[in-house]
Amino acid sequence: MEPIWINRYDEGVPHSLDYPDWTLPDLLYRSARLFPHSPAVWFYGRRISFIELEELTTKFALVLQSFGVSPGDRVTLMLPNLPQTLICYYGALKAGAVVVQTNPLYVTSEIEQQLLDTGSETMVALDLFYPRIHSALDHTPLKRIILTRVSDFLSPLRRLIYPIQARMRGRWIRVPHRSWIHDLPALLHCVESLPVDNTGLPPIHPDDIALLQYTGGTTGTPKGVMLSHRNMIVNTIQCRAWVPDFQEGREIFLGVIPFFHAYGLSTTQHLAIMTGASQILLPRFQVQEVLEAIHRHRVTIFSGIPAMFMMINEFEKVARYNLRSLRVCLSGASPLPTEVQNRFQRLTGVKISEGYGMTEASPVTHCNPVYGDTPAGSIGLPFPDTHCRIVDLETGKRDLTVGEAGELIVRGPQIMHGYWQNHKETQAVLKDGWLHTGDIVRRDSHGFFFLVDRKKDMIKSRGENVYPREVEEVLLRHGAVKDTVIVGIPHQKLGEAVKAYVVLKEGRSVTQEALLSYCRNFLAAFKVPTAVEFRSELPRNIVGKVLRRQLREEEVNRMNPETLSPSRVEEEVRIGS
Repeated sequence: MEPIWINRYDEGVPHSLDYPDWTLPDLLYRSARLFPHSPAVWFYGRRISFIELEELTTKFALVLQSFGVSPGDRVTLMLPNLPQTLICYYGALKAGAVVVQTNPLYVTSEIEQQLLDTGSETMVALDLFYPRIHSALDHTPLKRIILTRVSDFLSPLRRLIYPIQARMRGRWIRVPHRSWIHDLPALLHCVESLPVDNTGLPPIHPDDIALLQYTGGTTGTPKGVMLSHRNMIVNTIQCRAWVPDFQEGREIFLGVIPFFHAYGLSTTQHLAIMTGASQILLPRFQVQEVLEAIHRHRVTIFSGIPAMFMMINEFEKVARYNLRSLRVCLSGASPLPTEVQNRFQRLTGVKISEGYGMTEASPVTHCNPVYGDTPAGSIGLPFPDTHCRIVDLETGKRDLTVGEAGELIVRGPQIMHGYWQNHKETQAVLKDGWLHTGDIVRRDSHGFFFLVDRKKDMIKSRGENVYPREVEEVLLRHGAVKDTVIVGIPHQKLGEAVKAYVVLKEGRSVTQEALLSYCRNFLAAFKVPTAVEFRSELPRNIVGKVLRRQLREEEVNRMNPETLSPSRVEEEVRIGS
């Protein structure tokens, strides 16, 4: 019996799909064969065709082989959306390596923790991030760092101007000459001849692990989600099928959603590469630059987060730009306010399709139809071949009926292999083939799903996951802090704002700004609280557990969440800068 939600798919979206035994490099090879001279990438005036990108990725694979990188070795990338990101990503995969994505906003301690966990000996990073990486070198297994500049793949004129602009803005980094620090363009230039049809490169199999994508999952402890080539291929094909009028070789993607997240990988990078589409790469979100890119390049597909769509809506000069080329807009990472959806549709004529997923599912499991009617607040319908159940919170075994809220569990070919070197946590979320998401949802009679709450206390802020325990542990290391709890407060632009409630030790004092400054030394910017409230004690239940929900409800009742540091919104939405 087919699930009820199948009947609400857009016309032309199949109920089930065939998935070829491809690997991720096969996506690029396919488009280089079918669309060799079409632009794969546009980057500030620089055009790179599919055949050029194919050759550059093979060169990088050979570079890694020359360093002794073997199949299964981990290669860490710490890059925003640049041409180099695609070159090094597919090149590492061609070499048989496992790619480890590192958030460019991470501070030294976070970088160090991830390198230690993965055992990465090779890292590719933007030169601007080198000071943070250098501070972590003594305690990690890194043997080599390959650095690149933003200017390396700019057009010739922009490449000449870049050093001047970078120095004026204080963004020019002098990197010392060391035998273990390498320059990416120089390495690629040294590869003179390419093997025919990639001969000499190791065989890759669809079920090999391709990616370690770090997430806190259902706890605050960072874990490497093991995603295979097959997992990611499946989710990319599901995304492709969800757009019934997708035009291969003709679509133009806006590549501003970060590719170091699974969301950006599946809905933009992989999908564009697989279908011969162009990507307009932007390393960070700046609203005017985004509008100019859509206007100039006639962008047709745009994946974003609610804050991005909101900032476009509110841009004072938005009427100057023609945004009517947009045909498909996807939103994820946090709930999309109905007002933002409606205003964007009036502005562009396109409906934003809100979706749902998690890194452990490669990541998309649900999405609202691109063209069909959807109920307000829905996270959508399950993708083809994605099985979903809503089970009771007590046992996780009893299926609930329409309208009842329970935990969402999913099963499908896009579900992860498990957590890297963490069997215990894998067993906690993967049970009999079902992924227990930790999210509380309900389903209506038509098959649309609605997110009710999170089983755990994870906060979604600026499109990023913030795990309260991690922030709390940093605050508790401050000498003046006796007790603290971190709560996500609803915020129109951020999705949720991170707020700290703090109890100070007797006789000690500290200001809000001093605590926030302290946090910035140990946490990425998106994890740092936007506000601190000092209290004499925290509300707890009879067994001593802090009542987070009570604090959240108090905040909602007493203040407009829009007042929580709105001046920080635009700066922090510029992911990857």
